[in-house]
Amino acid sequence: MPRKRSVKSKKLGRGELRDLDVSISFLEGVARRDPRFVEAWQILGDYYALRGRHSQSLKVDQRLSELEPCNPVVFYNLACSYSLNRALDEAVVALDKAISLGYRDFRWLAKDPDLRRLRKHPLFRTIEDKIRKMTITVA
Repeated sequence: MPRKRSVKSKKLGRGELRDLDVSISFLEGVARRDPRFVEAWQILGDYYALRGRHSQSLKVDQRLSELEPCNPVVFYNLACSYSLNRALDEAVVALDKAISLGYRDFRWLAKDPDLRRLRKHPLFRTIEDKIRKMTITVA
């Protein structure tokens, strides 16, 4: 399962940016050669997000949602990308799907800086209501 990611708030140094750009170029080549290599796409999406290339990160997350249509973390990351790209209606849909698929890290969801805009959107109330109505069943 891919890890959750968040846009790094710390500024990267010139050398770190150069290294990140080299890694991005390498991973773009890997993804072109093997379009189904999920792990390469996941890392590429993380690196695009770190670099602030949110539109490219969104495209990667959309690709991952096609490759892994039942993975809740993929849809959580997709919601983050939509939010960072100010596509808030789409972010709500992706986040709702992540929760439907089993995403349960609600503490992180409540403070994730990538979702800051989304949490202010009126449609986010539907997500909050859905979370409140969820019950924990113990077997």
